[in-house]
Amino acid sequence: MTLQRRSLFTLLAAALLAGCASAPVGAPPPIVFVHGNGDTAALWTTTLWRFESNGWPRERLHAVDFPNPGARDDDAKPQPGRSSSTDQREYLAAEVQRVLAATGAQQVVLVGNSRGGNAIRNYIQNGGGDKTVSHAILGGTPNHGVWSNPGFRPGNEFNGAGAFLTALNAPKGPNGDEVTPGVRWLTLRSDNNDKFAQPDGVWIGAKGTPTNVTFDGPALKGATNRVLPGRDHREVSYHPQAFAAAYEFITGRAPATTSITPEKSVTLDGKVSGIGPGGPDNLPLAGARVAVYAVEAATGARRGAALVDKTVGADGRWGPVTTDAATPLEFQISAPGHATTHVYRAPFARSSSIVHLRAERLAEADKSAAAVITLTRPRGYFGLPRDTIVLDGKPAPGIPPGVAGVSSSKLRLADGAGRPVVAEYRSGDLAERIVGLAWPAAEGHVVTLELHNP
Repeated sequence: MTLQRRSLFTLLAAALLAGCASAPVGAPPPIVFVHGNGDTAALWTTTLWRFESNGWPRERLHAVDFPNPGARDDDAKPQPGRSSSTDQREYLAAEVQRVLAATGAQQVVLVGNSRGGNAIRNYIQNGGGDKTVSHAILGGTPNHGVWSNPGFRPGNEFNGAGAFLTALNAPKGPNGDEVTPGVRWLTLRSDNNDKFAQPDGVWIGAKGTPTNVTFDGPALKGATNRVLPGRDHREVSYHPQAFAAAYEFITGRAPATTSITPEKSVTLDGKVSGIGPGGPDNLPLAGARVAVYAVEAATGARRGAALVDKTVGADGRWGPVTTDAATPLEFQISAPGHATTHVYRAPFARSSSIVHLRAERLAEADKSAAAVITLTRPRGYFGLPRDTIVLDGKPAPGIPPGVAGVSSSKLRLADGAGRPVVAEYRSGDLAERIVGLAWPAAEGHVVTLELHNP
């Protein structure tokens, strides 16, 4: 570290300590990132990279991985493979205690996307988090519900008129705030492009029915409420603009950069999971076999032998593997009861221990195709005409115009198994290109082209 950079970091640490007096002297506060409904810790990868690129120590950045990330249909009724709001709160509380013990800090910063914000609010209000949390940042959290109607799925966690959110939003303090006192709060929301903050119920399968929720549903009385125009439900947490807003709220100053600084040597590891009774889960898929290959950027063809070829154990960890910031990769996952899954990714700019892999299943409707390729954007949705999304030389199928509301596009090839398939995404300053091979569906293969951005 140069003398100039060390001086800048010292100033940064001082600013951080001013906003979080409980942090150990000379160290920024630990941050715990909390993902949303049905998601994984891996969605925070690029956000962690941006904090690291601004000098934040890697060991003080932690991402929660809820075992069963999907909410129950009724919060009070057990449902296989799904979690209640209480499950989420208790898991988060345990993770915070683990981070405090590991870092020696007295408080953490919590940053959540969507349902992750529900867990954060519940923990702070009902689990002792008012003492262990200095700052809480909620991106796209449906604080007043995805809908608010006591007669429609009344026990659901996302019903603004239900017991869970009504209790969280009950007035507090002399000003009748909706947030718990003692913690600094920031909400980040879209202006009108969040699929879960819409006045019409189209995104909950009730087109033409009022939700009784407005565009500002994620805002909270008593919090600092910021609007990120044009951003979608996930981008209000994962976009570079969201990172910049969070960084400034924690430190009191803008980040030096919102770009990601590449590392010369990149070490990757993570967990492999599959599809459980409640849908995709984050439970280790013991016995799965994972092989990782360097591939040619132009063709998706493998470059030599596997960098790692491993049958994972009870912890589900598939790595580590060492590569560089210029090499695209193919991850092949094989597991009983699942399709052989090929995931193609553009080069990883930095190291990560939360690279999540999921073994998929071949849908019945896809078995007649020569090959099935799915383009996914985990950290954002596809929006038309905002974005340009091209798959195999044509506009990616299945993406409706208007509010950004889908994060994947599936292409079923009638022929051509074994040939390269190109995916290209462009939106403002964001651009990414991935090439993968079309593996034969008749032999039980599926292909995913997964975007890193934002």
